Amino acid sequence: MPGKCCRSELRSQKRTRKREVAEVPTSSTKGLSIGVVGGCGHIGLPLGMALAQKGMSVTLIDTCADRVAKVQAGNMPFLERGAEELLPAVLASGHLSATTSLAAVSGLDVVVVTIGTPVDEFLDPGVRSFDRAIDGVLAHMVDGQLLILRSTLFPGTTDRLARLCIERALRIDVAYCPERIAQGYALEELVLLPQLVGGTSPSAARRACEVFGKLGATTLEVAPVEAELGKLFANAYRYINFAISNQFYQLAEKFGADFGRIHAAVTKDYPRMAAFSKAGFAGGPCLLKDTMQLAAFNHNSFVLGQAAMMVNEGFPSALVESAKAHYDLRYMTAAILGMAFKGNSDDRRDSLAYKLRKLLTVECRRVICTDVYISEPDFVPLDTAIREADIIFVGACHDQYRELVIQKPLIDPFAYVGTTQHEDIDNGSSRIHWGVSGRGVPVQRARSRRAG
Repeated sequence: MPGKCCRSELRSQKRTRKREVAEVPTSSTKGLSIGVVGGCGHIGLPLGMALAQKGMSVTLIDTCADRVAKVQAGNMPFLERGAEELLPAVLASGHLSATTSLAAVSGLDVVVVTIGTPVDEFLDPGVRSFDRAIDGVLAHMVDGQLLILRSTLFPGTTDRLARLCIERALRIDVAYCPERIAQGYALEELVLLPQLVGGTSPSAARRACEVFGKLGATTLEVAPVEAELGKLFANAYRYINFAISNQFYQLAEKFGADFGRIHAAVTKDYPRMAAFSKAGFAGGPCLLKDTMQLAAFNHNSFVLGQAAMMVNEGFPSALVESAKAHYDLRYMTAAILGMAFKGNSDDRRDSLAYKLRKLLTVECRRVICTDVYISEPDFVPLDTAIREADIIFVGACHDQYRELVIQKPLIDPFAYVGTTQHEDIDNGSSRIHWGVSGRGVPVQRARSRRAG
């Protein structure tokens, strides 16, 4: 049986491997040739680099010419720990290349597709969008290849695709191996985390296990639909957990209690509450989408997931309403610190900080935004945002905000930003935080939650 890695062990291994870039093999011996479709994105690029680092010949295939050119020049198109050093190394070794041509697929042993099932404007899975994209890949595939699907899929998609290949007399192996990494930590977690492998045949499962075995990852064989559901279950579970904390945060606010202090007290030396999250924004391109796909798979009968969506998507509004109860926002300038969907990231996709900006634009005299990693024409430097704001909201937990000393009203549901006045529970586990209103009246800050 494969070994089980607990959370503390995983963190310890991460610290040991942080920013470690192994020597790239320079042997001319040809290993597997692997193509990664969507290869310059958040899922495909780290995987491609990791495989190339292990000596395999990897071709990144991406429709975005700008991203391909950037990667070819040795520059990362997004933040990823350890990647800035690794990318030039694997390019120089000759094990990694990038192209915009799908025709490159036909000459490879393995094709990894990072195209997932999107959701439409009604939050229903866009299966036909996936079909159109995968048809373009299949048009270039030849007998004997292995096709690995990597992104979130609507349950049943992998088996359906295998049947389609049989109907087209395309004799290839098909497997679903969902990515399970946290954005920004891919190069570490591709090695440390077990890899689910759902092969549509024994041959497909064996070959997919061999690919990920090259990375040194443990592989766990399951049925394709089990791998598809496993991916959705994991993200929906996290999304629901965040919603529980966000709902508790609002209940604490209603009764004038500090959620951060409650959280610190009930989780201290109490293992049964180890999974109790802090409060904060649950945004990004995966959690909501995957929860809604699970609801659609169950014919829109997923009460827990749908309730979680209402809590999490409504959380920015709850914060604004809480601020309105203490301040007359009509005459105030509000600043949002951090616009990425999570801390220490440059990814703005489905970030709830943008929803917060829309709500504040209606309520406030002026709204200004700043972010350490994202640049937009109307963003301002951090010091300008703090100086010009009358009230400050935290949108993302970037490291640069942790030690800030802010003597203005602060709405920080993550309980992240440093404070000028505090009372500790057992050496700083939690704090009571205070801001100063425009009239100089102390008011308790709304507070508490996870960083990113």
